[in-house]
Amino acid sequence: MTSPAGWSKEKMADEIIEMIEDGSSLNLGIGMPTLIAERMSPDKQVFIHSENGVLGVSGRPTPETVSPTLINAGKETISVGKGASFFDSALSFGMIRGGHIDFCVLGGMEVDVEGNLANWMIPGKKITGMGGAMDLVNGARQIIVMLSHFSKGGDCKLLRLCKLPLTGKGVVNMVVTELGVFEPTGKTFRVVKMADGVRREDLGLETDLME
Repeated sequence: MTSPAGWSKEKMADEIIEMIEDGSSLNLGIGMPTLIAERMSPDKQVFIHSENGVLGVSGRPTPETVSPTLINAGKETISVGKGASFFDSALSFGMIRGGHIDFCVLGGMEVDVEGNLANWMIPGKKITGMGGAMDLVNGARQIIVMLSHFSKGGDCKLLRLCKLPLTGKGVVNMVVTELGVFEPTGKTFRVVKMADGVRREDLGLETDLME
């Protein structure tokens, strides 16, 4: 299925930023979610956490400030804000597992109506790996998944039931794609918002899977 243009990745990031409350702690998965750190205003006062042991990530460094010792969990160079802190991975995962991360934004391969997420492996294919995703989906208070609406083969990634191995069961609170914002309800996806010019028939969802 051919997807209508919908939102850019930057607009998707902006939609997610609007969902995140001031003063919150936030963890970002690798890939598209890292755009959020680049586009978030300092006025938002959100504390971005990386599971390799940083609290206070503030986007990409400039060529003048880049440092090989400042990286996120995806091994990308980062910059940090005033008051940032550094700690070992044991403390970092203690923060995650202890429920101290308010929001986590992850990429995804599939999400289903029950809020199940598959984002860490495709049988028979080599991919990056799970990282801290299995801890994050169970430890963070709110899980937002940011993904392209359709696979390269044209299949919708919002499903009645995930087909790939699960990262977590019943963990997803909200899904943002280039076509809109969707909430898994247990039986359907509630269409919270659609991108300009997108129609319900463009979503690739069976009628009984959306409300």
